Amino acid sequence: MNDLTASDQVAAGDATSKDAAPLSYPDALIQNILSETKTIAMVGASAKEIRPSFFVLKYLLAKGFEVIPVNPGLAGKTILGQTVYPDLKSIPVAIDMVDVFRGSDAVPGIVEEALSLAPLPKVIWMQLTVRHDEAAAEAEAAGITVIMDRCPKIEYARLSGEIGWNGVNSRVLSSKKPKLGKGYQSFGLNTRR
Repeated sequence: MNDLTASDQVAAGDATSKDAAPLSYPDALIQNILSETKTIAMVGASAKEIRPSFFVLKYLLAKGFEVIPVNPGLAGKTILGQTVYPDLKSIPVAIDMVDVFRGSDAVPGIVEEALSLAPLPKVIWMQLTVRHDEAAAEAEAAGITVIMDRCPKIEYARLSGEIGWNGVNSRVLSSKKPKLGKGYQSFGLNTRR
């Protein structure tokens, strides 16, 4: 699936360094991953509606992905109707992608667990600000495609041409929400004045 590895993207430096070179992935690679992926295990899923993992889970479910929440503190409960599992090995179906919503320091353990699965997941996707070059290299050595410091929700919306914050797809990514002026929608959030 991947001719370009995460290690090809990275300049020398600490595995989780904030000064490490920015990562760049070809759109074709991201599109291929998103079109071939059916089942996503979301490690670090939250039941709190204000958490990014909650709305990414909700978005991916709405786009037709089977998203399986993984969170040991919520195991056995449900998030958006999906049963939460304590860890990857407890999931009873094959996983195409592991989406990591944990800090970079948790990545080696998650990759180690993913490498113990049969069959192996095809992709390990680390969310925005999550990066661990050594763990990525270990996963890639086992034939797993690795994406770091990206959000599948953002990439899906960008590549599908969905409407962005400013009403058009500007093809410019930003994590900053625009200031809402009088007459603009509030996206369902209560605003304090």
